Amino acid sequence: MARTPIPPIMEPAPRLLPNVELPAYTYTSGAGIPHPYRHPEGHSYGQRQRPLPPPLDPERWDESHSYLWGLDLFNYGYYWESHDEWDRLLKATGADTLPGLFLKGLLKMAAAGIKVRENSIHGVRRHAASAGEVFADVAAETNEDYFCGLVLTRMQFYADRAAQLLYKKNMPAGVPIRVFPFALVPKRRLPDEA
Repeated sequence: MARTPIPPIMEPAPRLLPNVELPAYTYTSGAGIPHPYRHPEGHSYGQRQRPLPPPLDPERWDESHSYLWGLDLFNYGYYWESHDEWDRLLKATGADTLPGLFLKGLLKMAAAGIKVRENSIHGVRRHAASAGEVFADVAAETNEDYFCGLVLTRMQFYADRAAQLLYKKNMPAGVPIRVFPFALVPKRRLPDEA
């Protein structure tokens, strides 16, 4: 089956936490870049033991610094860092909860971005396809289209699309590059959309 070439990347999404500085680089395993936590030159050295954030509340998602920070990181090409942030939030929220299931879908999307950076197309397809299934499960559980400000059917489409695209190879190590032609921009559902 022929894969669709990736379209040009759209303009960056609006920052959700504009006052928080993005990391100096994005981590890619095996690229000779300092590990963010373990290496003294890592962009987050000494921060690994920070306390877990409050659990993700689907009704108050716009108050979750960790959730919004993960979205900013993802939208600006920091896939390892977004995965790390959402993993911390998942630990606080609980994997066996509905918000935890949703976070697993986001983690899989971030993992797909990591695999693009690692030139592992099999990994991209596996993680993206799995993310689409998770978002479908969340939609079935809630019988709603919105969850934490994101449209679940759109998230399924993004995941399916991510699994079908061709990606550039050998991107410059450490340079945050958006690899997907979409951004995850949450919004509050209007009353007439309920």
